[in-house]
Amino acid sequence: MPHLRRLFIPAAALLLALTACAGTLADRTLGSGETGSSIPAPPDLASEGLTEADGYVAPGVWLTLDDDVPAITNLEDDLRAALEAAALAARERGIEFSFTNGWRSAAYQQYLFDQAVEEYGSEEEASRWVKRADESRHVTGGAVDVATADAMDWLNRFGAEFGLCQIYANELWHFEHVPGVDAESGCPAQLTDSSAG
Repeated sequence: MPHLRRLFIPAAALLLALTACAGTLADRTLGSGETGSSIPAPPDLASEGLTEADGYVAPGVWLTLDDDVPAITNLEDDLRAALEAAALAARERGIEFSFTNGWRSAAYQQYLFDQAVEEYGSEEEASRWVKRADESRHVTGGAVDVATADAMDWLNRFGAEFGLCQIYANELWHFEHVPGVDAESGCPAQLTDSSAG
């Protein structure tokens, strides 16, 4: 049985994340409602045949690196090792890592992209927030979405020491392992959004 913890974002952390993201929570599970105005509703996964085996994590559920679920167990080895080392260092400073998502199947990622097209009205606008399945680092297990503002902040300040970088300026939660990055070199300049690379 996976070790899942249902946690809720403290109001201050949620406000910080929402403000910094210009009011959007994209690259998350997109649902109905006004764009960027609320935490999105979960998709209708049953009708799509998608399950936890596809990397689906229900809204409001946060994962740790100890969880035995595909969203965590299917992460690339280099990313997993970097996250484990960084989590140990962060814990010494009172910061705990948790994640809203990690690995996703190609089917699940494509579903998210298709939902984003519906939400944003075009493939071009959707691609600013969600990559197609054949382009997403989530599908290869090379990306995680961090759950809390304090962990995002810590990773932005110290993540390069472990090769962990925020890739897109509009996605404060999305981190990847970047080979060759260290504390001295720092992370590469962030891309504006996921359509930029």
